[in-house]
Amino acid sequence: MRSLTTVITLLSWAAAQVFAGKLSPTDTITWGGDNSRSGYQTTNNMDPAVVGSPQFGQLWKSNLPGSYKGYLEQIYSQPLLYTLDDGIQYVFIATTQNNVYKINAKTGTIVAQRNLHIPFLTADLNGCVDINPTVGVTATGVIDPGTDTWYLTAKTYDDQTDQVKGLANGRYWFHAIDVNTLKAKPGFPKALEGITGSNNANRMFQGGIAHQRPALLHTGQYIYAGFASHCVQWNFTGWIMGWDKDTGSLVEHFTTEAGPEKNSVPGGGVWMSGGGLATDGKGSMYFSTGNGYSAQLSGTPVPGRQPPTSLEEAAINMRINDDGSVKVVDFFMPWEKVQLDGADKDLGTTPLELLPSDVFTCPNVKRMGIVTGKSGKSYILNLDNLGGYQQGANKLDAVPQVFQNENSVYAGAGVYPGEGGYIYINVIQYPTHVFKFSCNSNGNPSFTKIADSAEKNAYVLGVGHGATTSLNGQAGSGLFWVTDVDGYNLRVYNAVPQNGQLQLIKSANIPGVTKFSRPVFGDARAYIGTNQGALYCFGSPVNLPLTCSSPNDFGKQLLNSTSAPKTIQCQANVNTQVTSMALKGNPNFQISQQPNLPVTLDQGQNISFQAVFAPNTPGPLSSDVILGTSNGPTGYSTSTPVSLKGNGESLAPLLAVNPNTISFSGVITGEQVGGVTQSVIWSNNGDGPLHITSVGYSTISETGATVTPNQTADGIQVGPFTFKGVPSTIAGGDQATVDINFNPTDSGNFAVYVNVKSDGGNKVFDVVATSGTYPKALLEFQAADGSGKWIPYTNNNPPFTFGNVVEQHTRELKMRLTNNGTKSAASLSVTVSKPPFGVSGLVGANNGVDLAEGTVLAAGESATATLYCSVPRSQVNSDSYNGSAQWTMNTGDPSFGKQFIQFTCNAVTEQVGPLASNGSALYRYAGCWKESNPGRQLKVQLWGKNPNNTNGACINACADKGYSYVATQYVDECWCGNTIPNQQTNETECNYLCSGDDTQTCGGNGYFHDGSYLSLFSNPNASASTALGPGVVKSVGNYNYAGCYTEGTSGRALSDKNLATSDMTIENCASNCTGYTYFGVEFGNECYCGNSLGAGSVRTAEGDCDMNCPGKTKELNFLNFKLNFKLNFLNFKLNFKLNFKLNFKQLNFKLNFKLNFKQFNFKLKLSLKLKLSLKLKLNNAMTVQKCASFCVGYKYMGVEYSSECYCANTIASGAVLATSGCSMACSGDATSLCGGPNRLNFYSSTGDLTSSTTSKSVSSTAKPTSQPSLGPKVVQKAGVFAYQDCYTETPNGRALSDNATTAAKMTVESCATYCTGYTYMATEYGSECYCGNNINTGSSVATSGCSMACSGDGTEICGGPSRLSLYKTKPSGPAIVQQAGTFGYKGCYTEATASRALSEKSSAQGSMSVEQCSVFCSGYKYMGVEYG
Repeated sequence: MRSLTTVITLLSWAAAQVFAGKLSPTDTITWGGDNSRSGYQTTNNMDPAVVGSPQFGQLWKSNLPGSYKGYLEQIYSQPLLYTLDDGIQYVFIATTQNNVYKINAKTGTIVAQRNLHIPFLTADLNGCVDINPTVGVTATGVIDPGTDTWYLTAKTYDDQTDQVKGLANGRYWFHAIDVNTLKAKPGFPKALEGITGSNNANRMFQGGIAHQRPALLHTGQYIYAGFASHCVQWNFTGWIMGWDKDTGSLVEHFTTEAGPEKNSVPGGGVWMSGGGLATDGKGSMYFSTGNGYSAQLSGTPVPGRQPPTSLEEAAINMRINDDGSVKVVDFFMPWEKVQLDGADKDLGTTPLELLPSDVFTCPNVKRMGIVTGKSGKSYILNLDNLGGYQQGANKLDAVPQVFQNENSVYAGAGVYPGEGGYIYINVIQYPTHVFKFSCNSNGNPSFTKIADSAEKNAYVLGVGHGATTSLNGQAGSGLFWVTDVDGYNLRVYNAVPQNGQLQLIKSANIPGVTKFSRPVFGDARAYIGTNQGALYCFGSPVNLPLTCSSPNDFGKQLLNSTSAPKTIQCQANVNTQVTSMALKGNPNFQISQQPNLPVTLDQGQNISFQAVFAPNTPGPLSSDVILGTSNGPTGYSTSTPVSLKGNGESLAPLLAVNPNTISFSGVITGEQVGGVTQSVIWSNNGDGPLHITSVGYSTISETGATVTPNQTADGIQVGPFTFKGVPSTIAGGDQATVDINFNPTDSGNFAVYVNVKSDGGNKVFDVVATSGTYPKALLEFQAADGSGKWIPYTNNNPPFTFGNVVEQHTRELKMRLTNNGTKSAASLSVTVSKPPFGVSGLVGANNGVDLAEGTVLAAGESATATLYCSVPRSQVNSDSYNGSAQWTMNTGDPSFGKQFIQFTCNAVTEQVGPLASNGSALYRYAGCWKESNPGRQLKVQLWGKNPNNTNGACINACADKGYSYVATQYVDECWCGNTIPNQQTNETECNYLCSGDDTQTCGGNGYFHDGSYLSLFSNPNASASTALGPGVVKSVGNYNYAGCYTEGTSGRALSDKNLATSDMTIENCASNCTGYTYFGVEFGNECYCGNSLGAGSVRTAEGDCDMNCPGKTKELNFLNFKLNFKLNFLNFKLNFKLNFKLNFKQLNFKLNFKLNFKQFNFKLKLSLKLKLSLKLKLNNAMTVQKCASFCVGYKYMGVEYSSECYCANTIASGAVLATSGCSMACSGDATSLCGGPNRLNFYSSTGDLTSSTTSKSVSSTAKPTSQPSLGPKVVQKAGVFAYQDCYTETPNGRALSDNATTAAKMTVESCATYCTGYTYMATEYGSECYCGNNINTGSSVATSGCSMACSGDGTEICGGPSRLSLYKTKPSGPAIVQQAGTFGYKGCYTEATASRALSEKSSAQGSMSVEQCSVFCSGYKYMGVEYG
């Protein structure tokens, strides 16, 4: 038997060739543990006695905080384990949301995190929901311990504003990340888009359709990644990309389709269910590919050393050149490649794994690998001669061995090189199969199926890649690990099966285990990721209360004899009590002379007992003595294992046959020339030579009469079976592999029972087989008319349909797949199945289980899947619309081919009111519209408070009166008119059910209950009555109307002259502005003149200018007229609007508020001779102090637009605290802020701040300088830093990148302290702090988004998602005056929705300052400065 210790040495040596640097033995820094990808690890302290004990279980669960668009994070990229210079082992995680995490491997605490990009959305993949809902990082990266660099790829969009998406905008980036800080290494990341193939300039890499699933490979100076696509919707041509690990320069961009086929022909995708590219460390790279359609080698044999340019359905050996480029030097393709392509049976569903060559070696094949495809065939390959295409006898495969599994395989093989060598194949829907390695009499490798697991793998896709461990290579310590999406999600078996079955020693349920995952090992711990936002850690307390002599090796011992006893000493590591002592394992060991239990031990005390080895079966045997303890200190295990092992020996020969049943299934009669072959191992477990005395063959039963076989040149033939290599003698401790070939000429069921007799005992084994014709797929869909008929699939001509489905109804129909072959037909397998499960739209599948990939149907058997069309609630009179979905499917029927099955559904709504001849309503639903925006455009109310209000009743009533527009509102109101409202909004804003029909919507108050909304219907052909609203004056004097315009971005559109009167008309304003180029009217009573337009003033929608002139109610007042020979005039939109009218009567006028009525008397003086109590001054001397003086006697004052001052005792409806916008310097004091466009720096003389329409207020006992309690506030100064504004992150990185920290109790002040010495600091996402001396290119002022409370102080704002509250050591621009006179600063507020926030007194000065405004507003409760 080969030494397992030698194997460990070999693997450790191979790893050292790849990874030179600081690396803990328990680290896992690449997929599978090393670049062979076999998944066997020996140095992770996995003791079977501990793993199988009750102590081993879930230690922690780390919930990842990412929640892009409310989605949980998903871990498809497997965790990596790495120990840093601080001596702590960390788990490194990357997710589909493009977040990366550094997690303490022992505690599960997230130490650091970073977002790389916004993730790519599955919604842009046309129904491909294999990974859903986001695709970010899906391939396992690799860590270079020599440079502490983590390499990975991430999928995102070209646009990082989270606005522009779509397939064409998808992009891939290659990242190099410092594992200490998670920051990008200098010069990284590197974009990957628009690159043409190094071997085919007609192929171009497109990130939108590409998918990087295989684990990255690090070898020498280079990093490599494989690419395919998503599902099978697009061009899934494969790519191998290579980068220099230091510079990030692209050294290889190889495509698996190198011509001369058209570049639209797909094929050769490299995905391997997430497995890794492999290397032998000697210059070769190995991987496998999926199907394709170039048809280059259709039936033409090609040697492996003459590889084709289209590498489809292939196992590939590439040479890695010194410059990082690659060259294909050898390949293998299955002989039935064309048939596999047609059925979408990828060879490359699993990685090509390299088997440890110290154990898995034979005289004729020194180095071997294994790959298993979707066809279910496992291929043992000669790594030095992969086999080419159809190079074997009869144009079959020239490979060492092929064995057929019952179903598709997506998981890489588990590999255990200990105790003779085993591999494990995880088959979908079937048990895991165990194959024992041997070399046959011809010197070729043979893998014989000897055992199964009792548990079946999941019915749906997802059983994971096999992984194995041993305790430092000790025999008997091997474990086989597997994860699965159903059943026990984690299963651990003893690696060596017993009596034909794997022994399950540990299992666990883990919600949301990611498909095709693999347990990842650290220090005595296993880590498993999920698609439900969590990482799990399994292990046991690492501290043992006792140190015992272990392992105890008894060596060889004759069967049925007892060895000399061994004394086992145990010393207490802590104060403890030994409560039990028992053997666990096989009954070949015995213990004696145990102390009387329980026994109490102080630290340092010893106990002892004796053990003997008394084998009754041959071969390597082991067991454990488990000492149960009750410990004083916490943190110690309650059991301590002591390992016992020995080798049972028989002097006489001893026959064993494994397995006892060989089964051939799914064989197509005549498909493969020469038939198919399996093997059985005949072993001599004794020391003496074994002599076979006779072999009997029966076709009846194990005890039935034997038949005389035919002796042929190929072997012993019994019916369709041929036995090759039947031995006559077997040396002691040796074995013989007997190959059994099944080559039927007719379809049917066959069996032969073999009775082997020898001088070492007798054994019987059974050989059973079935063969048949090809299966035939019949696909049908239920008829939508309810007749019960099934409609056969006809290549989507027409597509399957649900017919008409009424809104708020769901119709379910079934799709049925039948194996419609002959009675002797082979089973029909579903090789590709991408159901529309979890997709958006009307049509979908109920689940992803029914008719899933891997479904197998016997002849005549059917299976169904249920689909639905569910039409959501929609308004009456809406247009009908179509929904559709696609199910991509292929089967094992060679005539079926890949099908993109289409389903359609027609969604219809109720039609009410007057109807056209075709039954559709004349008044079509026009959507949800905002009312009072400003004013009401539908002015005729037919009823209100009507308990029987419906849309139909309202439409009929308005139609009778000839109105074009109809609207229902507030549940029970009906409105008509001929002018459409100004603003359409989202449908969710209309949320009221009609009083007369709760299946209909009649307006609403908004999703956030912030407005009044109409359910609007329109009939443009209705006979319109006369419009009642105000009209635009088209010309006056020398002026012509030129349109509705906005104010400027940093000041008034017209600022040369102004006038405000209670009887304002267009004519009055034109007269006042004689001689100026422009004039305009605003807010009903204001007139402005100028010779040029202010910066930023632009034309806007006509509906935005809709206020009556107080002097003429039929005139619309508008702003700004232009003189061009004949003068023109322009109408301006205001960002804020007043809901009151000024009616001047001599020197007195009345101020009318919609909600609060209060009369004021004012004196009117014209020009400089008249003085208004309501002052309006436009000059360049405004300060906060002047405004305060101006507002003496008022409660509130505000400064706005740099030079305007406003005063009031109440706050008008709609004024709210703004998060940004108050950024204009006072026109009279550049060091102070005076509001901004539609923003006021607001001041209160009492500390009270109450709006007439808002429930938010500040207690009257509040300090004058306190901020109103309207949520968290912006901290204006922290330490040496002053607030600048709300900023965005850069599109591809951080705005500040010099230093960063996160804290569960973050405040602005703590961030300022942390960033001391830097020019800038910023808080983000509530708990993050960033520092820097420069703002990186791409970061800019954000209009919104800084609204998240600090995690450590809910009253402070700490940025938001991808938004930073930015501070600088020296204030940039003017600072906010916190106190002016009796007024204390309250924040930056918007104007009211339809009026001034402060409307009782105002002043506008060119030298405005906060102090001036406070004097001006003396006596008022509030003051505010605006517009500078």
